[in-house]
Amino acid sequence: MPATLLATRRVDKPWGRHDLWPGFADPAPDASPVGEVWFQEPGGADPELLVKYLFTSEHLSVQVHPTDAEAQKAGYPRGKDEAWLILAAEPGATIALGTKRPMSKDELRAASLDGSIEHLLDWKPVKPGDFIYSEAGTVHAIGGGLTLIEIQQNVDLTYRLYDYGSDRELHLDEGVAVSDARPFEPLPKPAPSGDPDRVILAEGPKFVVERWPAGTRHIALPEGKPGWLVPVSGEGVVGGVAWRAGECVMVTGKAELHAEEGSDLLFAYPGDMRL
Repeated sequence: MPATLLATRRVDKPWGRHDLWPGFADPAPDASPVGEVWFQEPGGADPELLVKYLFTSEHLSVQVHPTDAEAQKAGYPRGKDEAWLILAAEPGATIALGTKRPMSKDELRAASLDGSIEHLLDWKPVKPGDFIYSEAGTVHAIGGGLTLIEIQQNVDLTYRLYDYGSDRELHLDEGVAVSDARPFEPLPKPAPSGDPDRVILAEGPKFVVERWPAGTRHIALPEGKPGWLVPVSGEGVVGGVAWRAGECVMVTGKAELHAEEGSDLLFAYPGDMRL
């Protein structure tokens, strides 16, 4: 099959919410808040990328992710670059990206221990439609009041540097070692694709994200290199598989995509290839 509708996995988080997003059933009032919905390939496969929705009610921990080389030294298959598309943001919502000034590893450790790291981060206001690619090594924190789609390298590996006084485990040795504590520098803006219906949001070293409107499109992927179709809105069919907003489809090989009027799509694929 050239397309597979991915299974959903709801993940409870203390910073999650009971009011999610259209297309997702809200948890019961007496149930734990849901913070994430993961889209996973059945059968325990380990693809390169993972797509999630995040629903935040408060700040997530100050954290950092390792590069591929650093993660592999620790026994993991890959590191973690990640990207976020903001779907909804309460007034004043922010994401911390990088530090306000370059910090040494000793300074970063001390600031994480005494809590001053929270005020040394560069908290940037965000709004619906914003797209951010965060490379491994970036010290960051996602703020509260946000609904977003996250595309990341597929590894469950996060080093917490600070968690606002909670009793959750920190990973100071590992986190400080892999941190590049400096002001955030966004990726260079991608060159136009030459196709008005194909906007390249980011050409990252680990994955590329494009944005497509409604219509019909022929997808052709190299053998062994899947792509992830993430419908922000709308519905349609790809490779004979029906989809709607709030779902995610893995596409392989060649497939015809038809997206109904009003559809808004993300398409992500590994960074070592181009469509």
